[in-house]
Amino acid sequence: MTGEHGSISIWFFTGILVLVFGIIILGAGIYGMSNPPDRVIVLAELHIDLWWGAALTLVGAFYCWKFAPSRKN
Repeated sequence: MTGEHGSISIWFFTGILVLVFGIIILGAGIYGMSNPPDRVIVLAELHIDLWWGAALTLVGAFYCWKFAPSRKN
């Protein structure tokens, strides 16, 4: 939501931050799948970094789209 003075919503910046963290975590998860660690990690087969990274990426992209400065609410 753009304010009276043309300000940008804090939720847009929150979306950017969540999107960037999601991409980083998703990338680390993909790297972890292609290069598994030498030691066995408990519950590693769940690949929680992939799920969490994908969820953060989707939420961040939604926030960026919903609260974009060019979007009329």
